[in-house]
Amino acid sequence: MDVQFFGANCVVFTNKELRIVVDDNLAKLGAKSVTRANDIVLFTGDHEAPTVQTRMLIDMPGEYETGNISVVGIPARSHLSEDKDDQSATIYKITAGDFSYVVLGHIYPELSDDQLEAIGMIDVLLVPVGGHGYTLDAIGALKLTRNIDPKLVIPTHYDDKSLRYEVPQVTLEQAI
Repeated sequence: MDVQFFGANCVVFTNKELRIVVDDNLAKLGAKSVTRANDIVLFTGDHEAPTVQTRMLIDMPGEYETGNISVVGIPARSHLSEDKDDQSATIYKITAGDFSYVVLGHIYPELSDDQLEAIGMIDVLLVPVGGHGYTLDAIGALKLTRNIDPKLVIPTHYDDKSLRYEVPQVTLEQAI
């Protein structure tokens, strides 16, 4: 499965059969949406409806399957919530063949044992690192990365001059 990063927390997973688009909020940030008709679309948090007809829209915890792809949505506390019981964000574990990927959204930087167990062993972790209260900062991202212990980490949601974030984001160099 190929993984392509488009900015913010937007990534696209592609194989011969389908495309999975995660967090395509690019239009809201001044860029062009990458969602196409018939895509499977995942959102880790608040979002606007896609402007095209999608094959499947997933924006909540649960277990989903299509073709030979498994998607597990794991409830998580939003980074903005002060309520310890808040579960308004979703972490997605995507399994395709022998590879597993986890996409973290704007989540609180501490996961419970149940959440870590649901994530399990993974190959690739996509983690936002922009900081400034908008998403995880480098310390929170590092803490989660150590707890999850993936084979590979892909940072997302860092400063990108082509996007207009609500809050300034740190550069990739500052975040890692």
